[in-house]
Amino acid sequence: MTFLKRTHTCGELRLSENEKTVVLNGWVNKRRDLGGVIFLDLRDRFGITQVVINPENVSSDFYEKAKTIRSEFVIAVCGKVGKRPEIGKNTEMLTREIEVYAEQLEILSVAEVTPFEISNCENVSEELKLKYRYLELRTQKLKENLVLRSEYYSIVRNYFNSLSFVEVETPILMKSTPEGARDFLVPSRIHHGKFYALPQSPQTYKQLLMIGGIDKYFQIVKCFRDEDLRADRQPEFSQVDVEMSFVEEIDLQNLTEGLMNELFKVFRKKELELPLQRITYKEAMRRFGSDKPDLRFGMELIEITQFVKNSDFEVFKNAETVTGFCVKGGEIFSRKKLDELTDYAKKFKAKGLAYIKIGEEIVSPIKKYLSEEVLENILSSFDAQKGDLILLVADKESVAQTCSGALRLKVAKDLNLIDESKDSIFWVVEFPLLEFSEEENRYVACHHPFTAPLSEDVFLMETSPEKVRARAYDLVWNGNEVAGGSIRIHQNDVQRKLFDLIGLTEEEAREKFGFFLDALKFGTPPHGGIAFGLDRQVALFCGVEQIRDVIAFPKTVSASSLMDGSPSTVTEEQLGLLGLELKQKTT
Repeated sequence: MTFLKRTHTCGELRLSENEKTVVLNGWVNKRRDLGGVIFLDLRDRFGITQVVINPENVSSDFYEKAKTIRSEFVIAVCGKVGKRPEIGKNTEMLTREIEVYAEQLEILSVAEVTPFEISNCENVSEELKLKYRYLELRTQKLKENLVLRSEYYSIVRNYFNSLSFVEVETPILMKSTPEGARDFLVPSRIHHGKFYALPQSPQTYKQLLMIGGIDKYFQIVKCFRDEDLRADRQPEFSQVDVEMSFVEEIDLQNLTEGLMNELFKVFRKKELELPLQRITYKEAMRRFGSDKPDLRFGMELIEITQFVKNSDFEVFKNAETVTGFCVKGGEIFSRKKLDELTDYAKKFKAKGLAYIKIGEEIVSPIKKYLSEEVLENILSSFDAQKGDLILLVADKESVAQTCSGALRLKVAKDLNLIDESKDSIFWVVEFPLLEFSEEENRYVACHHPFTAPLSEDVFLMETSPEKVRARAYDLVWNGNEVAGGSIRIHQNDVQRKLFDLIGLTEEEAREKFGFFLDALKFGTPPHGGIAFGLDRQVALFCGVEQIRDVIAFPKTVSASSLMDGSPSTVTEEQLGLLGLELKQKTT
C-alpha cells in the first residue's frame, strides 16, 4: 500500500511554514462541521494540528469523503499551511498559530466507535481503560509519560557509559533460590520435573560479574516477584541495576547522587544540593516512624515513655514504647475523625490510639489516669499549645513507631500539609542486618543474605544478631524508597556465618547457592551495588501516583492483564510436553 507519507508531525508546524505545502498523518482527535466547513483536529504523538476542509475549495467527491470521517479514523492530509484566525486560536495547542487547508485526503483506516472518548477519559473506570490499554495510550498524558521514560533510559545509559561501566545482560531463566518473595517458576520441557525461576533481581549474577573482573556493571533489567500485590505493585517491574568492585558505601552513594542530579536537571530543571543528607535507620524510625519518611512536613515523633511509665494508665505502664506527635490546630478533629484514626492505627497491630485535645480545657479519655505533673510533661514535650491535638501510640517499639509514622503521614495528607512543590531526597543508612520472624521462628535477612555487616558489629553475630547493623543504604525521595543497595559479603566465612544465622544448613546452602559459594573461593574483590526503582522514579518525575501510569502494558492489582486475558489456561498437550498434570485446588 502506498499513501501520502508525512512531511511534518502534527506538533511542529509554525507560522514560519506559512504558505508551505505539507503532508500530515495521524488520528482524528475531533471533527466539527460548522456551516459546511469541516474542521479536523489531527493528532499524533507530537501534538495536534487543525485541518480545514472548505467545500468551496475542494471537489464534491473530496468533500463527500471528508463527511464520512469520524473520531479516531487514521488519515493522511496534504495541504497548504495558513495563518489561523485570532478568534479560533486554541492556546493549549502548540500549533495554535496555523491551520492546514486540505487539498488531498486519504482515509488510511476506518475506526469503530471507541468504548470511551480518548480526549476525555478521566472519569472512565480503570478496568475499562486497562482492557483497552492501546486506546488509553493515545491520550496525551500517557504518551508523555512513556516519552519521559524513554528519555530516562537515555540519561542513565549516557551517565554510566561516560564512567566506563559495562552494560551486561544477565539471564532471565535462572536457578530458583527462594529467600524473600516467591519466585515465578518456569517448567522445563527438556528436563522433566525441573524448573527455572524468573529473577527477583540479578543479585548473584552481578556479584559473579565482580568475581569475573567486570568491575563496573550496570543494566536496565526486568525483575519478577510472585507476591501478594498491593495497590501500587506490579508482578514484573524494572530497575537500574549497578555493581562496582573495590568500593565502599560513599562511592556508591556519590555515584547515585551524580545520576540523580543529572535526572533532576533534565526533569525538574534544578540541581540537587550535594552531598545529600544521611539519616540512620534508627533515627528515621525514632523521629518519623518510617524507614522512608517524607520530610516535606513536620510533626516529628516524640517519645514520652519516661514520663508516663509510672502513670496510673495500664496501657502506658505496660508498653515498651509510648510515642506520638502533635497536630497543630488539630483540636478541630471531631470524635468521628478520631475514631477513624483509631481504626486506622489498628491496621498496624496497635491496640489503640490515645489523644489529648488542648482547648479551653484539656479533653482526653486518659486524662483521669494522668497526674498534673505527668500531663504537664507530655504537653511540654510536644510544645503543645491551645488548639493542638496530641496523638499517642503505646506498644512494643516497632509497632508504636510504625503505627505513629503511618498516622503522621495520613494526617498530613488529610490536612494537605505536604508541599508538593518541594522535593525531599536523602539517604537512610545503617539498617538492621537481620530481624526475627516469629512466623518462621528464625532470623531473616532484612535486605538480602549477601549484605555485609558493619565491621564493628561482626562480633555481635555470635551473641546479639538483631543488633548487627548492615552496610546497607536506601535513597528516599518524597516518602518513597527509590533506590537501595549495600556493600556485599566477599569473605566465605562471613557468608557462611550469615547463612547459619538465617537457618540455612550447609546442605541447604549448597543446594541453593553452591555455585556462588564456590565462586567466593577463587578471589573475590570487595564490592557493592545499588538498584534504582525505575518505575517509581519515572512516576515521580511524571507527577503521577501509580506506577502503572508509566508502564505501557501494566497488570491489575490481582496480577492479571485485562487486555490480553493473561494468565490463561493452556492445553493438555502443552502440559503433557512439560510432564505436568494439574491438581484440583483445595481450600
